[in-house]
Amino acid sequence: MPTFEEIAAFITEKPLATAVIALLSLLGLALLAVVLRITWRAVSWLFSRYVALRPIEDVLTIVAASIATGVSAQGMWRFSGDVLGLDGPLRLLLFAFIEVAIITSAVRARRNMRENFSAGIDGIAVWALTCLTAVLSSMDARSLPEALFRLAAPLVAAWLWERGMAIERHRIRGTGRINWRLTPERLLVRLGLAEVSDRTASEVDAHRRLTRVALAAKKAKALREAGAPDRKMRAALARLDKAMDQAVEHTGLAVDPARQEALLAQIAALYNTTALIDADPRVPWEPEADHHPVPARPALPAVLAELVDDDDIEVLDTTPQVLSTAERAARMRAAREFWDLQISKGIVPRTVDIAQEIGISLAAAREYRALWKLEPQAHALIEALYQQHGIVDTGAFPAIDDDGRVLTGKP
Repeated sequence: MPTFEEIAAFITEKPLATAVIALLSLLGLALLAVVLRITWRAVSWLFSRYVALRPIEDVLTIVAASIATGVSAQGMWRFSGDVLGLDGPLRLLLFAFIEVAIITSAVRARRNMRENFSAGIDGIAVWALTCLTAVLSSMDARSLPEALFRLAAPLVAAWLWERGMAIERHRIRGTGRINWRLTPERLLVRLGLAEVSDRTASEVDAHRRLTRVALAAKKAKALREAGAPDRKMRAALARLDKAMDQAVEHTGLAVDPARQEALLAQIAALYNTTALIDADPRVPWEPEADHHPVPARPALPAVLAELVDDDDIEVLDTTPQVLSTAERAARMRAAREFWDLQISKGIVPRTVDIAQEIGISLAAAREYRALWKLEPQAHALIEALYQQHGIVDTGAFPAIDDDGRVLTGKP
């Protein structure tokens, strides 16, 4: 590089040449500024037209696939020179013919996807040509790691293209991906190592302990009703007592009203599973009832018609009752005992009878009655009333004894 003294001497000795060089430098700088400005505008237009409108993952997919395709083309450059013996312009023109074919097939496959919702044969061609160029470029490798790298580069490009096509396919069709039946999450849930909901560990543990208590209570009740030996009853009651102790210790059952309600709900559901046998759910595709003639029923006796109306019965309390959990459970047990006693006598208590006997609200009595009337013995009594006298259960009708007497309330 010339020193400052040499430059100054050159300017002094040759001023005309110096002026020409300075003018040419200015023109070169101006031309460079124009080229940079045009390039900036072109890049900005391309970015706003093709890049800004695409999601970032699509842009990264194109960039990564372009790099992988360049690696594959570099391998084909060496293969065309070392194996095929091509050189000069011929080598420059022919070395990347497979990569050009891959890009052409990918563009055609994307067009088929937008028009026919399927990549078609061009999608298969992309994978076939990718495997071909991967194998050919790896055959000229000088070591095993280089061969593996040249095999992997085109496959990475094809995989990125396939994922971009899958996203566009789902976007065009408006569908999501398939849900695999065998996934790590499903396996962990199946093995009991994962939870399907977002419950905390304490909530899951409390639910399991309460369920354990409810199942132990159902087992003890079934053994007692079946007249099991004392040894089995003692074992069942011991399991129930142990489960209850653990629930009280670990779930706060004694002071948590929500847990107490959950336990009572589980016990109520387990105690009435036999009612499912007699359930008669309506078939969704069954024609409406008004399209079929209703069979004639025996006329309702006048005495029954008078007793069916509950409007004249005095209601104890129509406002919601605010009770503690212990008091609510005690009243529910008392209502259950009253119900079982009346059913054993062939009487189906009315809602108002339960409310007056126990001193609970009509809403609570109606809820208990709706649950208990599905049990086999009560259901049989209700069905007999319907078949013999045409009385539809509304919670307010009287029961009829074997001798024909109308039983309206307490014995």
